[in-house]
Amino acid sequence: MRPPINTPNESAVDCDETRFWLALHRTPGIGARGCRKLLSDYGSPSTLFHAAPEQLRTAGIRAESIDALANPDWESVDRDLAWLAEPGNRLLTCLDPDYPPLLKEIPDPPALLFVHGDSEYLQQPQLAIVGSRNPSHDGAALAREFSAHLASCGLTITSGLASGIDGEAHQGALQAGGSTVAVTGTGLDRVYPARHRELAHQIADNGALVSEFPPGTLPLPGNFPRRNRIISGLSLGTLVVEAALRSGSLITARTALEQGREVFAIPGSIHNPLARGCHALIREGAKLVETGDHILEELASLVSLCLSQTGSSNVSKTINDSSDKPARLDAEYINLLDLMGYEPVSIDQLVQRSGLTPEQVSSMLLLLELEDFIASSPGGRYTRRS
Repeated sequence: MRPPINTPNESAVDCDETRFWLALHRTPGIGARGCRKLLSDYGSPSTLFHAAPEQLRTAGIRAESIDALANPDWESVDRDLAWLAEPGNRLLTCLDPDYPPLLKEIPDPPALLFVHGDSEYLQQPQLAIVGSRNPSHDGAALAREFSAHLASCGLTITSGLASGIDGEAHQGALQAGGSTVAVTGTGLDRVYPARHRELAHQIADNGALVSEFPPGTLPLPGNFPRRNRIISGLSLGTLVVEAALRSGSLITARTALEQGREVFAIPGSIHNPLARGCHALIREGAKLVETGDHILEELASLVSLCLSQTGSSNVSKTINDSSDKPARLDAEYINLLDLMGYEPVSIDQLVQRSGLTPEQVSSMLLLLELEDFIASSPGGRYTRRS
């Protein structure tokens, strides 16, 4: 059994560089950008821990950080190492050849990524899907449908494991037999929200859970904007399904724009407050999409480039081969769909518009719902699907 290390020394550095990575990661006052600069100057964390205080002050490091480097929290580091020793867990440093190449391109990539699951999925072409934590029935269905279609076409779906659109996006990818990545705002030894515990297990079996936060980190409010830059940074593009004007999803979308990534938004009713964030993004330059194929068309060349750079061929279908097969309906059913429009309507409204009997309308609505052309909404109303 390795004796605990109380102070850095040359033997410790040679034996276990990982300990110094973890100690540096836990050093207060050194963010992602600061860590990147220090690694550029010193080459490795162990060299940094050997630097004289005068050198560190000259490098612009604050006094509290210099004190922490002189007295690392080895107890917390040992807890991190115990987590890493568990099956399925891995640490990726920003100098690791397996570190996600797209994430490395953003202005402030995390120095470390804690991964539970298969880290190879971080090399795959990814699309982020984000949105409201309290979506409408139709918004949740859209997130799941888009995710399933895009995952079946070979994209890995990336989101934040939150309630609402995030969870629906992960579920859609899994149900389609695709892969998904969850970026969390906590340590990976806990699941937030707790009701997504089973979902997290499924993601670990068919993708990966990722965090820059070490084990034991609680779901603090400031963690989630930091998480959002990783969601967009891992991805070729970000799709916003539903979002209010003051939604955290808009932070992810605008971060994606700043990172030079594609942003897509699904429009909605002008009466739906959860569509206003998407409409704002469209006015700011996001691409309006109505089908998953709109996204595939935009990303086809980027996916090919990503695959050529990573040498990966683990894509189930070529993007250019994807297409929606038009369904065939009798004229009377098509007419009823036209009369529905795209707002929730009741049977009484459709009876009035169509001139059909309530029994005829009810029978037709049942068939349309079974064929997935419409969805039932609360209050006995029906909504046409895209």
